[in-house]
Amino acid sequence: MRDRPRPVLAGATALVLVLTAAPAAQATAHPGSARTAGSLVLIGGGLKGNNTEVYGEIIDRAGGSRARIGALTAASVPESQDPHADDPVRCSNSACNGAYYAGLLEKHGAADAQWIAVDLDHIADADSDALVDRINSMSGFFFGGGDQYRYVTTLLHGDRHTDSKVLAAIRARLADGAVVAGTSAGAQIAAGPDMVTGGDSYPALRDGSAPGYFDDPARLGYLLRGGFGFLRSGLVDTHTGAYGREGRALRLAADTGHDRVYALQENSALVVDALGTPRETMTVLGTNGVGVIDLRDARARTTPAGWTLTRARYTHLTDGDRHDAARWAVRPARDKRPLAPLSSSRFRNGTAGLRARHGCCPLSNG
Repeated sequence: MRDRPRPVLAGATALVLVLTAAPAAQATAHPGSARTAGSLVLIGGGLKGNNTEVYGEIIDRAGGSRARIGALTAASVPESQDPHADDPVRCSNSACNGAYYAGLLEKHGAADAQWIAVDLDHIADADSDALVDRINSMSGFFFGGGDQYRYVTTLLHGDRHTDSKVLAAIRARLADGAVVAGTSAGAQIAAGPDMVTGGDSYPALRDGSAPGYFDDPARLGYLLRGGFGFLRSGLVDTHTGAYGREGRALRLAADTGHDRVYALQENSALVVDALGTPRETMTVLGTNGVGVIDLRDARARTTPAGWTLTRARYTHLTDGDRHDAARWAVRPARDKRPLAPLSSSRFRNGTAGLRARHGCCPLSNG
C-alpha cells in the first residue's frame, strides 16, 4: 500500500503538427467488436521477467493457482530461420521463446503453461484439431513479440482473412471469459482494421500511410482488414515512448478515419474489460503508462507547405488510472492528487515543481 498520494500525471494536451507531406489517403472508421466476457492485457513491449504486477494480473485473470495458459510466439522467426537455434542462450525463435514465456508464466504462479506450436514452420498446425482440444482446456493466452504480420500469416487464412481453427478456438475462449494477453507484436495483433505493419514517425508524418506490408521498415504501412480484432475502440501502437511512435500513430489514425489511438509504453499494460460493450473500460498497470490520443476534433490538411494536423489531444495515463472508452472519461487512481501550478514568479526563481500549461505545442518525433 502506498503511504502518500501521487501527483496526477494524466492530462490532455492539444497538438499541432506541420511537415512536408504527400497527400493523405482516405478511409472510414470501422464498427465495434462483438461482445465478450473475457479481458485483454496488452503490453507495449519490453516486458521484464520480474514484472510481477503485469504477470500477476494475467495469471489472476486466468484463474490464479488454477491458471492454464497457452503461449503463442508465431511472431518470432521459426527454428529453421534462427542461426542460433541449437544454442539455448543465444536462440531467438518461436520454440525457444515459447519455452521462455511458458517458464515465466509458471514461475509467476500459473498451474500450467504450454507453447502452442504454430509458427512459420508449422502453419498447417493452425488447423489442428489436437491443438484446438488443448486450447479448449486453457483459461488464458499470451502472445509474444516479434513481427505482427507473422501472426496474420500463420493464424489467419490468406486473403480471406478468416480464422484458423486455433484462432477461432482462442476467440471462443475469450468470449467465454478467458484472458488474452500480448506484448509488442502480441499486443498490436489484437487491433482491428487498419493495424499498423511498420513505419517511423518522421517519414510517416511527412509522406503519409499506405495499405500493405513494406520491405522499407521506415514506411508507414497498415492492413486494411487489420489484426485479430479483439479491440476495436481505437487503433493500437506499441513501444511508443521508447521509439517515438506517437507521430506515426497520429498520421495513421488521421489517414484512416479513426478517432482514438491507444499508445502503449514499454513494460506497462492496458487492461481491457467489457470488450465491445458500452461499459468497455481500460485500467493501466505500470509507471511508464499508456497514452490515449483523441482525434475527435482533429483536422488534417495538406497544403503546399506540408501536412498539418490540429486539435488532436493526448492524455497520458499511469499506474491505476482508468479510461472509460464509451464516455471518453479519465478516472485517475484514487491515491493521486492534482498538481498545483506554480506562480510565474516562483517558476522564474527556480522553485522546484511543475508548472501546468494548456494550449498548442509542437510534437517531436524523437
